Amino acid sequence: MQSAAIEQTPYIALDDDACDARIREAKRALGERLVILGHHYQRDEVFRHADYSGDSLKLSREAASSKAEFIVFCGVHFMAEVADILSRPDQVSILPDLAAGCSMADMANLAKVQRAWQELAQVLDPDEQVTPVTYINSAADLKAFCGEHGGIVCTSTNAQHVLEWSFRQREKVLFFPDQHLGRNTGYKMGIPLDQMVVWDFDQPMGGLSEEQIRKAKMILWKGFCSVHQMFQPEHIDRFKEKYPEGKIISHPESSFEVCQKSDYVGSTEYIIKTIRDSEPGTRWLVGTELNLVNRLHDECRADGKNVHFMSPTVCMCSTMFRIDPQHLLWTLENLLEGRPVNQIKVPEKEAGLARDALERMLEVSP
Repeated sequence: MQSAAIEQTPYIALDDDACDARIREAKRALGERLVILGHHYQRDEVFRHADYSGDSLKLSREAASSKAEFIVFCGVHFMAEVADILSRPDQVSILPDLAAGCSMADMANLAKVQRAWQELAQVLDPDEQVTPVTYINSAADLKAFCGEHGGIVCTSTNAQHVLEWSFRQREKVLFFPDQHLGRNTGYKMGIPLDQMVVWDFDQPMGGLSEEQIRKAKMILWKGFCSVHQMFQPEHIDRFKEKYPEGKIISHPESSFEVCQKSDYVGSTEYIIKTIRDSEPGTRWLVGTELNLVNRLHDECRADGKNVHFMSPTVCMCSTMFRIDPQHLLWTLENLLEGRPVNQIKVPEKEAGLARDALERMLEVSP
Protein backbone atom coordinates (compact mmCIF):
# COMPACT_ATOMS: atom_id res chain seq x y z
CA MET A 1 0.00 0.00 0.00
CA GLN A 2 2.71 2.46 1.02
CA SER A 3 4.88 1.84 -2.05
CA ALA A 4 2.28 3.56 -4.22
CA ALA A 5 1.91 6.46 -1.83
CA ILE A 6 2.86 10.07 -2.47
CA GLU A 7 6.56 10.45 -1.69
CA GLN A 8 7.53 12.15 1.58
CA THR A 9 10.57 13.97 0.20
CA PRO A 10 8.85 17.05 -1.34
CA TYR A 11 7.04 17.67 1.96
CA ILE A 12 10.23 17.99 3.99
CA ALA A 13 11.13 21.28 2.33
CA LEU A 14 7.74 22.91 3.03
CA ASP A 15 7.62 25.58 5.71
CA ASP A 16 5.09 25.30 8.52
CA ASP A 17 2.82 28.07 7.17
CA ALA A 18 2.45 26.33 3.81
CA CYS A 19 1.71 23.07 5.60
CA ASP A 20 -0.83 24.74 7.86
CA ALA A 21 -2.98 25.99 4.99
CA ARG A 22 -2.88 22.65 3.13
CA ILE A 23 -3.64 20.67 6.30
CA ARG A 24 -6.76 22.78 6.85
CA GLU A 25 -7.83 22.24 3.24
CA ALA A 26 -7.26 18.48 3.49
CA LYS A 27 -9.27 18.34 6.72
CA ARG A 28 -12.16 20.15 5.05
CA ALA A 29 -12.06 17.78 2.08
CA LEU A 30 -11.98 14.64 4.23
CA GLY A 31 -14.74 15.91 6.52
CA GLU A 32 -16.27 13.36 8.89
CA ARG A 33 -14.17 10.57 7.39
CA LEU A 34 -11.23 11.92 9.43
CA VAL A 35 -10.50 12.54 13.11
CA ILE A 36 -7.16 13.93 14.26
CA LEU A 37 -6.06 13.21 17.83
CA GLY A 38 -3.50 15.44 19.54
CA HIS A 39 -1.73 14.38 22.72
CA HIS A 40 -1.02 17.09 25.29
CA TYR A 41 2.74 16.82 24.69
CA GLN A 42 2.45 17.48 20.95
CA ARG A 43 4.04 20.58 19.43
CA ASP A 44 1.70 23.54 18.86
CA GLU A 45 2.07 23.52 15.06
CA VAL A 46 0.41 20.09 15.04
CA PHE A 47 -1.71 20.34 18.20
CA ARG A 48 -3.79 23.16 16.70
CA HIS A 49 -5.17 20.78 14.07
CA ALA A 50 -6.45 18.20 16.58
CA ASP A 51 -10.18 17.51 16.71
CA TYR A 52 -9.67 16.07 20.19
CA SER A 53 -6.86 16.68 22.67
CA GLY A 54 -6.02 14.87 25.86
CA ASP A 55 -4.10 11.89 27.19
CA SER A 56 -3.70 8.69 25.19
CA LEU A 57 -6.62 6.65 26.58
CA LYS A 58 -9.10 9.53 26.47
CA LEU A 59 -8.18 10.18 22.83
CA SER A 60 -8.56 6.54 21.78
CA ARG A 61 -12.01 6.36 23.34
CA GLU A 62 -13.05 9.60 21.62
CA ALA A 63 -11.91 8.23 18.26
CA ALA A 64 -13.64 4.88 18.72
CA SER A 65 -16.94 6.62 19.41
CA SER A 66 -16.62 8.93 16.39
CA LYS A 67 -17.98 8.34 12.89
CA ALA A 68 -14.51 8.71 11.42
CA GLU A 69 -13.07 6.15 9.05
CA PHE A 70 -9.49 7.38 9.57
CA ILE A 71 -7.95 8.01 13.01
CA VAL A 72 -4.75 10.04 12.67
CA PHE A 73 -2.98 9.94 16.03
CA CYS A 74 -0.52 12.77 16.63
CA GLY A 75 1.24 11.04 19.47
CA VAL A 76 3.52 7.99 19.64
CA HIS A 77 3.36 4.37 18.53
CA PHE A 78 1.74 2.76 21.58
CA MET A 79 -1.05 5.37 21.47
CA ALA A 80 -1.93 4.49 17.87
CA GLU A 81 -1.93 0.81 18.89
CA VAL A 82 -4.45 1.50 21.66
CA ALA A 83 -6.59 3.41 19.18
CA ASP A 84 -6.53 0.40 16.85
CA ILE A 85 -7.39 -2.03 19.68
CA LEU A 86 -10.35 0.02 20.92
CA SER A 87 -11.68 1.19 17.56
CA ARG A 88 -14.20 -0.48 15.26
CA PRO A 89 -13.04 -2.93 12.56
CA ASP A 90 -13.95 -0.40 9.86
CA GLN A 91 -11.67 2.28 11.32
CA VAL A 92 -8.02 2.74 10.34
CA SER A 93 -5.47 3.93 12.91
CA ILE A 94 -2.57 5.96 11.48
CA LEU A 95 0.65 7.35 12.95
CA PRO A 96 2.06 10.17 10.77
CA ASP A 97 5.68 9.23 11.55
CA LEU A 98 6.53 5.62 12.41
CA ALA A 99 9.68 6.83 14.19
CA ALA A 100 7.54 8.43 16.90
CA GLY A 101 8.06 5.91 19.67
CA CYS A 102 8.48 6.07 23.44
CA SER A 103 11.82 5.44 25.14
CA MET A 104 10.09 4.36 28.35
CA ALA A 105 7.88 1.86 26.52
CA ASP A 106 10.99 0.48 24.79
CA MET A 107 12.54 -0.35 28.20
CA ALA A 108 10.10 -3.23 28.62
CA ASN A 109 9.71 -5.59 25.69
CA LEU A 110 7.87 -8.90 25.58
CA ALA A 111 11.02 -11.05 25.65
CA LYS A 112 12.31 -9.32 28.80
CA VAL A 113 8.96 -9.49 30.58
CA GLN A 114 8.51 -13.17 29.70
CA ARG A 115 12.02 -13.88 31.02
CA ALA A 116 11.21 -12.03 34.24
CA TRP A 117 8.01 -14.10 34.62
CA GLN A 118 9.99 -17.33 34.13
CA GLU A 119 12.65 -16.24 36.63
CA LEU A 120 10.00 -15.30 39.21
CA ALA A 121 8.63 -18.84 38.77
CA GLN A 122 11.87 -20.13 40.30
CA VAL A 123 10.91 -18.46 43.58
CA LEU A 124 7.09 -18.46 43.59
CA ASP A 125 4.07 -19.20 41.38
CA PRO A 126 3.54 -15.94 39.48
CA ASP A 127 0.19 -16.97 38.00
CA GLU A 128 -1.10 -17.54 41.55
CA GLN A 129 0.80 -14.82 43.44
CA VAL A 130 1.59 -11.95 41.03
CA THR A 131 -0.72 -9.65 39.07
CA PRO A 132 1.08 -8.16 36.05
CA VAL A 133 0.23 -4.48 35.59
CA THR A 134 1.41 -2.51 32.58
CA TYR A 135 1.25 1.24 32.26
CA ILE A 136 -0.65 2.24 29.14
CA ASN A 137 2.71 3.60 27.90
CA SER A 138 3.70 0.17 26.63
CA ALA A 139 3.53 -1.95 23.50
CA ALA A 140 0.39 -3.89 22.59
CA ASP A 141 2.09 -7.25 23.13
CA LEU A 142 2.74 -6.34 26.78
CA LYS A 143 -0.90 -5.42 27.24
CA ALA A 144 -1.68 -8.82 25.69
CA PHE A 145 0.72 -10.48 28.15
CA CYS A 146 -1.23 -8.92 31.00
CA GLY A 147 -4.51 -9.99 29.43
CA GLU A 148 -3.26 -13.58 29.15
CA HIS A 149 -1.97 -13.74 32.74
CA GLY A 150 -4.97 -12.22 34.51
CA GLY A 151 -3.40 -8.77 34.61
CA ILE A 152 -4.47 -5.29 33.73
CA VAL A 153 -3.48 -1.92 32.23
CA CYS A 154 -3.31 1.37 34.14
CA THR A 155 -3.00 5.06 33.39
CA SER A 156 -1.51 7.78 35.57
CA THR A 157 -5.08 8.77 36.45
CA ASN A 158 -6.42 5.39 37.57
CA ALA A 159 -3.22 3.69 38.82
CA GLN A 160 -4.40 3.53 42.44
CA HIS A 161 -7.76 1.96 41.52
CA VAL A 162 -5.96 -0.54 39.29
CA LEU A 163 -3.47 -1.47 42.02
CA GLU A 164 -6.26 -1.91 44.57
CA TRP A 165 -7.96 -4.32 42.13
CA SER A 166 -4.65 -6.08 41.46
CA PHE A 167 -3.97 -6.76 45.13
CA ARG A 168 -7.47 -8.18 45.52
CA GLN A 169 -6.55 -10.75 42.86
CA ARG A 170 -3.08 -11.72 44.09
CA GLU A 171 -0.67 -10.74 46.86
CA LYS A 172 2.01 -9.12 44.67
CA VAL A 173 2.24 -6.87 41.62
CA LEU A 174 4.78 -6.80 38.81
CA PHE A 175 4.55 -3.22 37.53
CA PHE A 176 6.09 -2.12 34.23
CA PRO A 177 7.55 -0.22 32.47
CA ASP A 178 7.69 2.90 34.72
CA GLN A 179 9.05 2.34 38.20
CA HIS A 180 8.24 5.89 39.34
CA LEU A 181 4.49 5.76 38.69
CA GLY A 182 4.44 2.42 40.51
CA ARG A 183 6.46 3.65 43.50
CA ASN A 184 4.64 6.97 43.88
CA THR A 185 1.23 5.28 43.67
CA GLY A 186 2.19 2.41 45.97
CA TYR A 187 3.59 4.76 48.60
CA LYS A 188 0.43 6.86 48.49
CA MET A 189 -1.50 3.64 49.21
CA GLY A 190 0.61 3.00 52.30
CA ILE A 191 3.04 0.41 50.90
CA PRO A 192 6.45 0.90 52.57
CA LEU A 193 9.40 1.63 50.31
CA ASP A 194 11.22 -1.49 51.56
CA GLN A 195 8.35 -3.60 50.18
CA MET A 196 8.86 -2.15 46.69
CA VAL A 197 11.90 -3.57 44.90
CA VAL A 198 13.30 -2.69 41.47
CA TRP A 199 13.65 -5.43 38.84
CA ASP A 200 16.76 -4.74 36.77
CA PHE A 201 15.93 -6.44 33.47
CA ASP A 202 19.64 -6.59 32.53
CA GLN A 203 20.50 -8.73 35.57
CA PRO A 204 19.71 -12.39 36.31
CA MET A 205 16.68 -12.59 38.62
CA GLY A 206 16.35 -8.83 38.21
CA GLY A 207 19.37 -8.36 40.45
CA LEU A 208 17.27 -9.45 43.44
CA SER A 209 17.67 -12.19 46.02
CA GLU A 210 14.98 -14.81 46.61
CA GLU A 211 14.31 -13.23 50.01
CA GLN A 212 13.77 -9.77 48.44
CA ILE A 213 11.31 -11.23 45.93
CA ARG A 214 9.36 -13.12 48.62
CA LYS A 215 9.11 -10.05 50.87
CA ALA A 216 8.20 -7.60 48.11
CA LYS A 217 4.66 -6.31 47.72
CA MET A 218 5.50 -4.54 44.44
CA ILE A 219 8.18 -5.50 41.91
CA LEU A 220 8.93 -2.37 39.91
CA TRP A 221 10.45 -2.56 36.44
CA LYS A 222 13.62 -0.48 36.03
CA GLY A 223 12.06 1.88 33.49
CA PHE A 224 11.51 5.61 33.42
CA CYS A 225 10.47 8.62 31.35
CA SER A 226 13.56 10.59 30.34
CA VAL A 227 11.63 13.88 30.32
CA HIS A 228 10.30 13.52 33.85
CA GLN A 229 13.71 12.50 35.18
CA MET A 230 14.98 15.98 34.30
CA PHE A 231 13.13 17.39 37.30
CA GLN A 232 15.10 17.48 40.56
CA PRO A 233 14.27 18.34 44.20
CA GLU A 234 16.67 21.31 44.08
CA HIS A 235 14.57 22.86 41.30
CA ILE A 236 11.67 22.94 43.75
CA ASP A 237 13.87 24.29 46.56
CA ARG A 238 15.10 27.18 44.43
CA PHE A 239 11.56 28.03 43.34
CA LYS A 240 10.28 28.03 46.93
CA GLU A 241 13.13 30.28 48.04
CA LYS A 242 12.10 32.84 45.43
CA TYR A 243 8.32 32.30 45.63
CA PRO A 244 7.41 30.90 49.10
CA GLU A 245 3.71 31.14 48.28
CA GLY A 246 4.10 29.20 45.02
CA LYS A 247 2.52 25.78 44.45
CA ILE A 248 4.27 22.70 43.08
CA ILE A 249 2.49 20.21 40.84
CA SER A 250 4.16 17.18 39.26
CA HIS A 251 3.37 14.20 37.09
CA PRO A 252 3.77 10.83 38.90
CA GLU A 253 6.37 9.74 36.33
CA SER A 254 8.68 12.12 38.21
CA SER A 255 11.01 10.77 40.88
CA PHE A 256 9.83 9.90 44.37
CA GLU A 257 11.82 12.81 45.84
CA VAL A 258 10.22 15.34 43.47
CA CYS A 259 6.72 14.02 44.11
CA GLN A 260 7.25 14.11 47.88
CA LYS A 261 8.18 17.80 47.65
CA SER A 262 5.16 18.59 45.44
CA ASP A 263 1.87 19.99 46.72
CA TYR A 264 -0.06 18.10 44.04
CA VAL A 265 0.76 14.99 42.00
CA GLY A 266 -1.35 13.75 39.10
CA SER A 267 -1.84 13.04 35.41
CA THR A 268 -1.67 15.60 32.63
CA GLU A 269 -5.45 16.03 32.77
CA TYR A 270 -5.24 16.52 36.55
CA ILE A 271 -2.46 19.10 36.18
CA ILE A 272 -4.43 21.08 33.61
CA LYS A 273 -7.65 21.03 35.65
CA THR A 274 -5.92 21.92 38.93
CA ILE A 275 -4.19 24.97 37.47
CA ARG A 276 -7.23 26.09 35.48
CA ASP A 277 -9.41 25.85 38.61
CA SER A 278 -6.93 27.70 40.85
CA GLU A 279 -7.44 31.24 42.10
CA PRO A 280 -6.26 34.21 40.01
CA GLY A 281 -2.82 35.40 41.05
CA THR A 282 -1.52 31.95 41.98
CA ARG A 283 1.94 30.84 40.91
CA TRP A 284 2.76 27.28 39.83
CA LEU A 285 5.90 25.24 39.24
CA VAL A 286 4.99 22.37 36.93
CA GLY A 287 6.88 19.12 36.50
CA THR A 288 5.77 17.74 33.16
CA GLU A 289 6.47 18.10 29.43
CA LEU A 290 7.41 21.54 28.08
CA ASN A 291 4.81 21.95 25.31
CA LEU A 292 1.98 21.38 27.78
CA VAL A 293 3.49 23.76 30.34
CA ASN A 294 3.97 26.47 27.72
CA ARG A 295 0.33 26.21 26.65
CA LEU A 296 -0.80 26.47 30.27
CA HIS A 297 1.47 29.49 30.75
CA ASP A 298 -0.06 31.29 27.77
CA GLU A 299 -3.62 30.30 28.65
CA CYS A 300 -3.48 31.27 32.33
CA ARG A 301 -1.58 34.52 31.98
CA ALA A 302 -4.85 36.36 31.24
CA ASP A 303 -6.15 35.26 34.67
CA GLY A 304 -3.07 36.61 36.41
CA LYS A 305 -1.66 33.14 37.05
CA ASN A 306 2.03 32.43 36.64
CA VAL A 307 3.01 28.99 35.34
CA HIS A 308 6.68 27.98 35.43
CA PHE A 309 8.44 24.97 33.91
CA MET A 310 10.29 23.02 36.60
CA SER A 311 13.57 22.29 34.84
CA PRO A 312 16.04 25.05 33.92
CA THR A 313 16.97 22.84 30.96
CA VAL A 314 14.63 22.77 27.97
CA CYS A 315 13.31 19.24 27.72
CA MET A 316 10.45 17.92 25.69
CA CYS A 317 9.32 14.53 24.46
CA SER A 318 11.71 14.15 21.54
CA THR A 319 9.87 11.21 20.01
CA MET A 320 6.52 13.00 20.20
CA PHE A 321 8.25 15.96 18.52
CA ARG A 322 8.83 13.81 15.43
CA ILE A 323 5.20 14.31 14.46
CA ASP A 324 5.55 17.58 12.55
CA PRO A 325 3.28 19.52 10.15
CA GLN A 326 5.10 18.04 7.17
CA HIS A 327 4.37 14.42 8.20
CA LEU A 328 0.78 15.30 9.08
CA LEU A 329 0.21 16.94 5.70
CA TRP A 330 1.79 14.00 3.86
CA THR A 331 -0.53 11.64 5.75
CA LEU A 332 -3.68 13.63 4.97
CA GLU A 333 -2.93 14.20 1.28
CA ASN A 334 -2.32 10.49 0.84
CA LEU A 335 -5.74 9.86 2.38
CA LEU A 336 -7.22 12.27 -0.15
CA GLU A 337 -5.65 10.13 -2.87
CA GLY A 338 -7.16 6.98 -1.34
CA ARG A 339 -3.80 5.66 -0.14
CA PRO A 340 -3.62 5.35 3.68
CA VAL A 341 -0.01 5.34 4.90
CA ASN A 342 1.55 4.25 8.20
CA GLN A 343 -1.45 2.22 9.31
CA ILE A 344 -1.00 0.73 12.78
CA LYS A 345 -2.62 -2.69 12.94
CA VAL A 346 -2.31 -4.93 15.98
CA PRO A 347 -2.60 -8.69 15.15
CA GLU A 348 -6.06 -10.05 15.98
CA LYS A 349 -5.07 -12.49 18.75
CA GLU A 350 -2.78 -9.94 20.41
CA ALA A 351 -5.43 -7.25 20.14
CA GLY A 352 -8.00 -9.52 21.79
CA LEU A 353 -5.81 -10.26 24.81
CA ALA A 354 -4.78 -6.62 25.10
CA ARG A 355 -8.44 -5.61 24.94
CA ASP A 356 -9.14 -7.96 27.88
CA ALA A 357 -6.57 -6.13 30.00
CA LEU A 358 -7.87 -2.72 28.89
CA GLU A 359 -11.48 -3.69 29.60
CA ARG A 360 -10.54 -4.83 33.12
CA MET A 361 -9.03 -1.39 33.62
CA LEU A 362 -12.15 0.37 32.37
CA GLU A 363 -14.33 -1.73 34.67
CA VAL A 364 -12.39 -0.79 37.82
CA SER A 365 -11.84 2.87 36.94
CA PRO A 366 -14.18 5.49 38.44
